[in-house]
Amino acid sequence: MKRIIPMALLCGGLLLGAALAGLPAAGQEPFTEIRIQGGKLTSGPKVLRVKQGDTVRLRFTVDKAMEIHLHGYKVERKATPGAPAEMVFPARAAGRFPVEAHAEGAGGGHGHGAGGALLYLEVHPR
Repeated sequence: MKRIIPMALLCGGLLLGAALAGLPAAGQEPFTEIRIQGGKLTSGPKVLRVKQGDTVRLRFTVDKAMEIHLHGYKVERKATPGAPAEMVFPARAAGRFPVEAHAEGAGGGHGHGAGGALLYLEVHPR
């Protein structure tokens, strides 16, 4: 009986540690997962609302190579199939900001898609 209690505590601690391993650190928000297929948003919010001062954490999964651009914040990330793009930044400026996917063009440039914004980031004052 004396050996069962420590063994149960050890197993419980290991299970709890394994469950918490996939969570963000204390005080950190999880990533908002966004999927883009065929140049269109197929999974994720159409409007992401945060408070000014929050840390925004976005992860983009794509079916074609592209650049993801957050207008107003001038944040760009390249995403390829199998290599999601992540954006992590403080929401400093309040307002409504479009997120667009830019097809990789010749010569290292990018062209804006005809579909407009995939989603919007809304940053509200505290």
